[in-house]
Amino acid sequence: MSEESLSQNQVENLLKAMETAGVSQADPTATGATTQNGPVLGSVPDTPNGPNARITAYDFKRPERVGKDQMRSMHSLHEALARNFGAAISGMLRTMIDVKLVSVDQLTYSEFVFSLDNPSCFNVLKPEPLNGNWILDIAPSLSYAIIDRMLGGDPKPSDTLRRPLTEIENRLIGRIVDIFLSQLNESWQNIVDLDLKVESVESNPQLVQIVPPNEVVILVGFELTLAQNRGMLNLCIPFNTIENYTSKLSRNGWVGYGKATPSEETKGKITSSVDRAPVDVVVTLARSKILTGDLLDLSVGDIITTEKEVKAPLELAVQNVPKYNAKAGAFKGKKAVQIESMIERTNPNAH
Repeated sequence: MSEESLSQNQVENLLKAMETAGVSQADPTATGATTQNGPVLGSVPDTPNGPNARITAYDFKRPERVGKDQMRSMHSLHEALARNFGAAISGMLRTMIDVKLVSVDQLTYSEFVFSLDNPSCFNVLKPEPLNGNWILDIAPSLSYAIIDRMLGGDPKPSDTLRRPLTEIENRLIGRIVDIFLSQLNESWQNIVDLDLKVESVESNPQLVQIVPPNEVVILVGFELTLAQNRGMLNLCIPFNTIENYTSKLSRNGWVGYGKATPSEETKGKITSSVDRAPVDVVVTLARSKILTGDLLDLSVGDIITTEKEVKAPLELAVQNVPKYNAKAGAFKGKKAVQIESMIERTNPNAH
């Protein structure tokens, strides 16, 4: 018999394993028993966080290719697009249409296609100068409601229409698509100067294969509300088409949206506003150092000596920035200073 004995921890683990009913002895991962040389093969070793350690699942079939910064930038960019598109389409249809950005997600192309209605208004876009294609899908319930409104009707929710759009209906929806592409061009102007065109219109999304099924795409979902009708408008952007512009999509390289050259009118308004802005002007007579004890002993009539000459110019500062040399005096019975010259900048970084 071996003279080696079990440790207290090993004894406790064996007792717990015996008390566990219904656990197969052939599954050593559930017992947590250990041997003298360490944990049993297949058992989960103790971790600093204990058995309740948080584990995050990772699906290798769906890698997160788009960073969080890029996704946040995409959300901000298309949130502005939703506002501008809502205003434009409301003016064309002469009724209030609420457009909301409801999601910006990354998923595979096959998941996107199988999540759509069939038939649907499936527009294949060509985003010059980018390689590849984008997709703009309009839900059938939304398409029929918009067409009804464009023809002078009062659209009401209906689930009876389940057919592809006719050629005339596609032409009518094409006017809505053109407005959306115009707003999309403006929103992406600060990233890349796009020239978006409709390459084809399909009714069955599963017949269109613009990228491999497992390719990662960015799905931008908009919800449109027209009277009592609600429907989704989905923009599908394959990641490989914008992969070269991910640095511009980051918050460090992307500022604002729809950046445009300021007009003379805008410059005039800014100048007028700045001209009326109040600023602090401070004139410093002299500077000197004094001990705290001497400061507490000062009384009326005491004299503080400085190294500044009496006739030396005074420093005039605007918003704590020295700007001018001045001379003290009086004007119409009030204390005043007269500007004599500008202070030369010795530091190139000074304001």
